[in-house]
Amino acid sequence: MPREIVRDRAGRVLGWYESNGVSGRIDARDASGRWLGYYDKKLNETRDAGGRLLAKGNVLPSLIFRP
Repeated sequence: MPREIVRDRAGRVLGWYESNGVSGRIDARDASGRWLGYYDKKLNETRDAGGRLLAKGNVLPSLIFRP
């Protein structure tokens, strides 16, 4: 999966997802490029930038769409 850009309704970039094929992870970054966390496909879990488990499954949008 190449970089997938996430935009709001006005077309502004909110962040993006980027797959790392080697590790099997999908990273989430905000519009300024700051790393927010990742989804591990092998373990089926999402972790934030601090390494804390957020959920089983892919909830990366919750990292980008935080208020």
